[in-house]
Amino acid sequence: MASKLSYSFSCTFFLFSFVLSEFSHFQHHHLQQNKSSDNNTYPSPFGFLKKLQGCHKGEKVNGISLVKIYLSHYGYLNYQRNPNVIDPKKDYFDEELEAAIKLYQVYYHLNVTGMLDAPTVFMMIMPRCGFPDKEIHQNSDKSSDIISHYRLFPSRSKWPKGKIHLTYGFGSRFPTRFMPPITRAFSRWATASQYFTFSRAITPQSADLKISFARGAHGDGAPFDGPGGVMAHAFAPTNGWLHFDVDDRWSVRGVPYAYDFETVALHEIGHLLGLGHSQYQSAIMWATIGAGESKGLTLDDIRGLRALYGS
Repeated sequence: MASKLSYSFSCTFFLFSFVLSEFSHFQHHHLQQNKSSDNNTYPSPFGFLKKLQGCHKGEKVNGISLVKIYLSHYGYLNYQRNPNVIDPKKDYFDEELEAAIKLYQVYYHLNVTGMLDAPTVFMMIMPRCGFPDKEIHQNSDKSSDIISHYRLFPSRSKWPKGKIHLTYGFGSRFPTRFMPPITRAFSRWATASQYFTFSRAITPQSADLKISFARGAHGDGAPFDGPGGVMAHAFAPTNGWLHFDVDDRWSVRGVPYAYDFETVALHEIGHLLGLGHSQYQSAIMWATIGAGESKGLTLDDIRGLRALYGS
């Protein structure tokens, strides 16, 4: 990670990167097996979860260890801090995994069963942002009866006071047809926040925010996983990296079988400004998105930004 990141965020991110490296290795192995049997399909890297539907505490089933890695990466499970767990890589559905699944179910407003039931598996295999859900506390606005589900980064990472104009630049060979959606996404955040303004940098190297497409391992410790799975990721202030997975199907016109580029850009810019994932499904900072789905900013997103930078 870049030296600009806070120490606490760096440590947390590298822990997740280590977990994700194991997860990505498993995904690559199973994707190759699936592709060899059907060259016309590109199953989700999270597709292995379908075979585990119905599993519950006390069972020993091949692949359970990968559920543990999945939940560890997204912030629901931390075996490193649990002295009662001797070997977290075992394919055994233990109490800690049950508790982690319950946390996941609460976060995504599912029935809290503690087992890998159909709605839980369906949610877990959804394409999503690569950043963890649960690193930080939930906020509630005491000034009204409305509950805010926005979340912030550790140590409330944000841009320095007075840094209200941010520049952005595109990586080499960034497709020109995807530049206007990025510009529109920045404009929407500027209008809604009434705080930040954005403009394209003279040179990409001088930009505060660096935007690019990438494939697989691309130097930031968080490798992409091919079609489906993780679509994009961005990092907390003041790192400024925003990466999209080039292997996913992207659209600028709302094609049903592709992901809406502007919607995902809106989400990832939220991370660049200091927002984590929201528990409010309509919010742009909700972690998952379906093909053909488009979204805009909500009051919850704006309330999160104002909690960081003021009204």
